[in-house]
This record gives sequence, C-alpha cells and structure tokens, in this order.
Amino acid sequence: MDEGSMSKSELEEWRRRYPLQAGEVALVGAGPGDPGLLTLRALAIVQQAEVVLYDNLVSPEILALVPESAERIFVGKERNHHHKRQEEICALLIALAKSGRRVVRLKAGDPYIFGRGGEEAEALARAGVRCQVVPGITAAVGAAAYSGIPLTHRYFAHACVFVTGHNHNNQEEEIDWASLACPNLTVAFYMGRHNLSQLCARLIAYGRDPLTPAAIIERATTPHQRVVTGTLQTLPSLADALAVGAPSIVLVGEVVRCRSLLNSPQRFAEQRQGREQTANITSD
Repeated sequence: MDEGSMSKSELEEWRRRYPLQAGEVALVGAGPGDPGLLTLRALAIVQQAEVVLYDNLVSPEILALVPESAERIFVGKERNHHHKRQEEICALLIALAKSGRRVVRLKAGDPYIFGRGGEEAEALARAGVRCQVVPGITAAVGAAAYSGIPLTHRYFAHACVFVTGHNHNNQEEEIDWASLACPNLTVAFYMGRHNLSQLCARLIAYGRDPLTPAAIIERATTPHQRVVTGTLQTLPSLADALAVGAPSIVLVGEVVRCRSLLNSPQRFAEQRQGREQTANITSD
C-alpha cells in the first residue's frame, strides 16, 4: 500500500478511523520488505507521526511515506552492532511520548514476532504511556508466499513453528530441538544465516531426516530476493558456495517440495510484477 494509490479524502478517512494521539506510541509492523505489503492501518498511523524510530530493514519506499515534517531516528540493529541498546530505545520512546509527541516505532515484519515489540510495549505500560500495536506481515509468511512455499499443507505439514536462529546469551538449551524433529512440521528460522550449519546439524542430530527439504530466502519480497533450496544435509554448503547473505529466513519441511510447481514463471511474474530477480538453485 502506498500513499499515491488513494485520494486525499480516502487517506484522511483512514486517519480518522485509526488516530494516533499526542503522547502515544504506535508499534508499527512495516512488513518483510515489499512496500505493497504495508497495511492501510500502518499507512494511516505513519502519516500522523511527529517522530519515527525505525530499523535498518525498513525499506526506503516505506520510509518515504513518513511526513517530511516528522523527525526520523535510526535505531537499527545488526549482528554484533547495535546503534542503540534496547534499554536506550525504550527510554527514548517513553521520553518522546511524555513530551507530548505522536511517536511511531517502525519495525520490519511484525512487532510481536522477533521484533522486541513485547519488551517495548511492557516498558511503555510500566511508564504509563499509551501504546497501540499495528501488526505487519512477518518475514516467514512473506518469504514463503513470494517463494512458492506454503507454510502448511494438508499432506505435508500440519503445523508451523517460528524459531529464532540465534540464542540469547548463546544458550542452546533455549530451543527444544526434539520438538522440531517432527516430520510433519514446518520450521521457520529467523536470523538463521550465521548459524545455518549448526541449525541443520541439530535438527539431524535430534532425528530429522537429513534429506528433509530446506530453503533459505535472502532479502525476501524485495527485488533482490534469492531462494536457494536443498536438504538439511546440503543447504549449508550451498548457501556458503552462493554467498547467501543476511537478512535471510530458513524454511525446513516437506512443503519446500511445493516450490517446483508453485513458483512457475507465470505465477512468478504476476506476483512480483517484474520487481523481483530471484536465483532458483535446487539441490537434491
């Protein structure tokens, strides 16, 4: 969704429907990258912002929707390099809201799915600051849809689980690996590129078939999306050989087999409207 696709009166109606009050913070999900996946509510809220704190994965097209009069503060996090600590971000949100400004915390994906939105909402609640949460399309959903991989399927996957690809304080026991070994389960690893070899090895060690199909999707839903498919056994070496980078999402499960049919050239062209250039590399 973009501002130019509706009239001023239509946009104003959405702003009235979803107001952002002075002294309020909105945690807004910007989606996985494609600006067309931004929701109407998110657009209406962003258009009312007086100050926006944004992450490094928010696309330039979505940032362009922020009013020119609004202050922009970059608070992005990258591996081993945080521009601001989470405690600093929470304190800044509270201070800005208590100064009477309309504040938007703009996050890639969904605020409540590996976006630290829960921590920020708790901090705001404890400080007595009004907060609203605007959901966004999370990376796993966007990556799967734009890659021709359904997350669930009546014949292949009865459940799907989202798992962080890196552990807090390097504590491996935080992940219940045994529960992820179920053959009829799709596992989506967020932030899993750096630890891809370990993730695949752990699943195999806990009983997942080494020949289980797996895929890694780099820069999902953007014009630079790349999809590499293989198995738990082959995917790490393929990703290394093809220099797959971050941000990436890893999908594991029999549903990855669907890609060969669902990612046909015609469907590919219609869904991406010529924007995406994808490398389709498959290993059996």
